[in-house]
Amino acid sequence: MDNPESPTMFIVCGEALFDVFATGSTPTGLGFDGRIGGSPFNVALGLARLGQPVGFCGGVGTGFAGERLMQALDDEGIDARATARIDAPTTLSLIGLDARGVPSYAFYGQGCADRLLRAEHLEAIPAEANCFHLGSYAMVVQPVGATQRTLVEREHRRSVISYDPNIRANVEPDLDVWRATLQWMLPRTHLLKVSDEDLGLLYPGRSITQFAADALAAGTPLVVVTRGADGAVGFTARGSVHTPPVKVAVADTVGAGDTFQAALLTWAAETGRLTPAALAAIDNTALAEALGFAARAAAITCSRRGADLPRRAELA
Repeated sequence: MDNPESPTMFIVCGEALFDVFATGSTPTGLGFDGRIGGSPFNVALGLARLGQPVGFCGGVGTGFAGERLMQALDDEGIDARATARIDAPTTLSLIGLDARGVPSYAFYGQGCADRLLRAEHLEAIPAEANCFHLGSYAMVVQPVGATQRTLVEREHRRSVISYDPNIRANVEPDLDVWRATLQWMLPRTHLLKVSDEDLGLLYPGRSITQFAADALAAGTPLVVVTRGADGAVGFTARGSVHTPPVKVAVADTVGAGDTFQAALLTWAAETGRLTPAALAAIDNTALAEALGFAARAAAITCSRRGADLPRRAELA
């Protein structure tokens, strides 16, 4: 892989939260294990571990949970200049097993810091930032959703915009809201990564190929659809490229999609393609290389428990 000068800075926008896993009964109640999470946080983590300069733009609470999130940003070398400290609770995603062993989810996010990012907070984004990744529920809840749209509108003509809808129906169950957001983003997005599972929710009965054609026609020059055990497919105006999954003993798939996203962006940076024009001009040979690199990164995450994303040396 070529190694031109790295991009000046990525900014990942969205939520950082805690996934709280029930660990079983205790003599006085229940035990819990809180793990730092949130799809955007994971993408920022993945970029940092892959050697890319990255900052996080999102609301983080001022309590002890928010302090732990800030420590994680610092530990991973993620720039926090655009991270807004907001006097509000930290979102919790509570995960437990029912009597049959099936996971159940309870989401506690109303009024929490990650939803309260406002337009004035965008002023803290470093001027050198030239690639913005957005996704997940921060794009569809308010006021943060409107704030991020303001950012996209401001930046999409000069910077790379990367987007992953990453649907969380337990946060916003109205799929029309997710569809409308995706449609708004298509003409403003240069790299769209979406899972076939999310497409099945949003557009049941529509093929991946038809969705990609519609997205390309709407103005997104590069569309990547991840398909789990069936690999991934990339689409441009020049055609499509399929990459198979990398065979690995799977521990779990937590963070695999976020790893794939971070690796795609890293590949674009390392090969000098992190501009709107360069992404639009990518040929099938280069796209196959990009998808293969991202698949190898995602496989490493799948081989480990939890969202333990790889470092660049592991992909040498």
